[in-house]
Amino acid sequence: MAAAVLMLLPFMPSLAQSAAGEGVPLLADSLKPAQSLAEQAAQAAMPEGARVEVDLGNLDPRLHLAPCRRTEPYLPPGLKMWGRSRIGVRCIEGVSRWNVSIPIVVHVYAKAMVAAKPLGLGTILTQAQLQTAEVDIAADNSPAYLQVSELEGRVLARPLAAGEVVRLSDLRTRLWFAAGDRVTVTANGPGYAVSSEGSAMERGMEGQEVKVKFDNGRISVGRAVGERRVEVDL
Repeated sequence: MAAAVLMLLPFMPSLAQSAAGEGVPLLADSLKPAQSLAEQAAQAAMPEGARVEVDLGNLDPRLHLAPCRRTEPYLPPGLKMWGRSRIGVRCIEGVSRWNVSIPIVVHVYAKAMVAAKPLGLGTILTQAQLQTAEVDIAADNSPAYLQVSELEGRVLARPLAAGEVVRLSDLRTRLWFAAGDRVTVTANGPGYAVSSEGSAMERGMEGQEVKVKFDNGRISVGRAVGERRVEVDL
């Protein structure tokens, strides 16, 4: 069975397969709601002024879905609508209940910092070496930089071609704090943030996970994001 079919297996509690022939195009009416749902989910994490485009993939043509009067798109748990992802569509009113996953590519176009000219390994970035361009910031898992102020003085960990987006993975990692330092831990949840202090159990390298021990003995794992600062996503 093709790789696309293997990806569908966790989402197929009741999906009939055809050994030959084309799949029944019953999902055509479900594609637009699925695309809209993916766009809405992506917009929740987009910077201001960005725009989103969603490319929907195809199911394996050897799959044969039972007729369905009403389908429902949904977001698979734990998946980010960013770059290459997938979205679920299930039959909620039909002869047979089925549940499939459609591969998608979510493009998020925003103005970000790119190299104004070819830049070599070890270059110390200045404003003159950078410019703004509209790019797909979701094309890579590594975050892109939107402001030149975030990049001035940073050192490149690899060469960049002219027009190439500057991402976190392109820069040398900074040491934000040492093991034993007191750090501020901010826990971010839907619509709220709570901060407390603790002691770093290991050195905090930029963007990497680190353990923090609080005064009550509790240990938490977060991400080093700044000078003696750790963030935890709830």
